[in-house]
Amino acid sequence: MQVDTIVRNCRQLITCKGKDGPLKGKEMRDIVIFEDGALAIKDGYIVDIGSDAEIAEKYTADEIISAKNYFVLPGFVDCHTHPVFVHTREDEFALRLQGYSYMQIAKAGGGILNTIKTTRNASEELLFDLAKKRIEKMMELGTTTLEAKSGYGLDTESELKMLRVIDRLAKELPVTIVPTFLGAHEYPEEYKNNHEGYLDLLCNEMIPAVAKQGIARFCDIFTEADVFSIEESRRVLNCAKQYGLQLKMHADEIEPLGGAELAAELGCISADHLGSTSDAGIKALKDKGVIPVLLPATLFSLGSKTYARGREMIDMGLPVALATDYNPGSCNCDSIPLTMSIACIQMKLIPVEAFCATTINAAYALGLGDKVGSLEIGKQADFTIWDIPSLNFIPYHLGSSYIVSVYAKGKCIYKA
Repeated sequence: MQVDTIVRNCRQLITCKGKDGPLKGKEMRDIVIFEDGALAIKDGYIVDIGSDAEIAEKYTADEIISAKNYFVLPGFVDCHTHPVFVHTREDEFALRLQGYSYMQIAKAGGGILNTIKTTRNASEELLFDLAKKRIEKMMELGTTTLEAKSGYGLDTESELKMLRVIDRLAKELPVTIVPTFLGAHEYPEEYKNNHEGYLDLLCNEMIPAVAKQGIARFCDIFTEADVFSIEESRRVLNCAKQYGLQLKMHADEIEPLGGAELAAELGCISADHLGSTSDAGIKALKDKGVIPVLLPATLFSLGSKTYARGREMIDMGLPVALATDYNPGSCNCDSIPLTMSIACIQMKLIPVEAFCATTINAAYALGLGDKVGSLEIGKQADFTIWDIPSLNFIPYHLGSSYIVSVYAKGKCIYKA
């Protein structure tokens, strides 16, 4: 049989093969590995996978890619990012190192509010160019699928502008990009003392406009003390659901407000952050099948002494996912490998679990588990080639990349 591409000479081909859903608990250690493996690819999708000898006997191809006895892995899925903005906020990083908390900086006009001003004034072209460069850096580090959130406009036109930029990025870049509306990221300055007015704007103007534009797949909200309360979050998310948007939440990042329980109640696909989630919140996520997306690089960047309870969640049988939370303020991290390292060191995940959490489980946290996140027949041929001695080396090594090349839909998008 003729195919477009065969990938041969893989020392190990690590598939991270899924089941009918995300891998839970002990299943996260159960990845499928082909020693001396190979892939057959046609029209950007995997048509077969097996030993090198089997694939060579069954197929001929226009292109033969030799993995040169390196490791071949699925591309990373970064299921929580904020890449569309103008300026970074490294000065706030310096303030945090001097003892100011994230919330203190936000209340003084920094934080998200600082980014809103420049994003509102920026052209779509500028936002596109800046985000494109950032995503290309993520691609170099092995990311082939990512979620991108709005949330730095916080008025109707600016939020729609950000979503148009994300849509253009998805069309023009070779990776898969999933758009999320995050108009409920913060109360903008003009609504600081009129929360009801902003909630009315969200539910009666912004969400209907986003749904009419037809670009966003998800609606997210920052549920936290001093931001959106449980009742306010329930109101916004129920409105989004009525307009056909799927639901995500920033939940229990700083205080155990009950965000995880609300995510379970409303049937969110994921609850993200979870740095302070209660026992009841973790149980609710498990009972309702909500994927916990943990963001250890954020807590590391903020200098936190505590982390989300990733080890406990996995031991309880939850399908944990990891993401970078790449953003201009609290976590300017574009590296899934570094995120894996922090998860292993601070949350006590073992490397294979961290790998599963950044591939197949992260794909299910975006509703894409049937398309990306593992190397299986029928899925996109998104894969990376690594010059490493073992899978454990990825989170073990800190500070530089051992990626040889990155492929999306069978095409090379980065070569070292």
